[in-house]
Amino acid sequence: MEETPTFWELSPIWENTQNLMGMMGWPFSGEHGADQTWGMLGTHYQITHNPGHGANAFLHVFFVLAILTVVALLTYSKVKNVRDALVPEEKLTVRTFVEVMVGAIYGMMSSMMGPKAARFFLPLIGTCAFFILFSNALGLIPGMAPPTSSFNLTFAMGLIIFFATHIFGIKEQGLGNYLKHFMGPIIWLAPLMIIIELISHMVRPLSLAIRLMANMFADHAVLAAFFTLSSLAGMYGFLLPVPVLVLGSLVVVVQALVFCLLATVYISMAIEHSEGH
Repeated sequence: MEETPTFWELSPIWENTQNLMGMMGWPFSGEHGADQTWGMLGTHYQITHNPGHGANAFLHVFFVLAILTVVALLTYSKVKNVRDALVPEEKLTVRTFVEVMVGAIYGMMSSMMGPKAARFFLPLIGTCAFFILFSNALGLIPGMAPPTSSFNLTFAMGLIIFFATHIFGIKEQGLGNYLKHFMGPIIWLAPLMIIIELISHMVRPLSLAIRLMANMFADHAVLAAFFTLSSLAGMYGFLLPVPVLVLGSLVVVVQALVFCLLATVYISMAIEHSEGH
């Protein structure tokens, strides 16, 4: 089945973005010109045919960032006056949505790493939660594609969590004590444990990236197929994608939750002081 072009691909913005990327050079275009690109953009075939790469991914990421900027500004305008912010709004608004999300994220983190660490890492995990949730949800809109269906994007997010885990682990415990975590509690098993721990830590960004990318790529592919079939199914064809949209909405939330949950686990394990080590 031929892939359905995205909204951006049908607009002049897509071609202009491609031309701009070609002019910007590496890493947006490789040594062989704009047809051979690197990183988030992928190959020329991926740029032309895959909505998870190239200008499509570039434009979808900035579209999500624009939405989040508007959400942040609207929320700030409501809470900048502390006295007025103490009174909750009666209806579901942008402010109440953000408050519920932030409260849920903080509650999850606080139960795993304690209130103090949760407040410190809330900007990191909260940013991931909002970006992933809105990126995933973008794939539910016909003509749009989730940026999180691109492995390069999800891998970059996994690397951020990877480096944050080790940087703050060393900062909290010191280099010597932090390295003891890799040796295990039994000294004669230390060589084996070091190898196991190194492999375990190295695959974490990959597991975070592949899990998120694979689920969102599959979810978007199924939705696109059902939307295509609905256009061929006659008068009541618009009902065909509804069950898939409901399941897709669940996937959107679950995948954002799983990424943030695992990121919180990794960081909390790195900063905790264990008497056994």
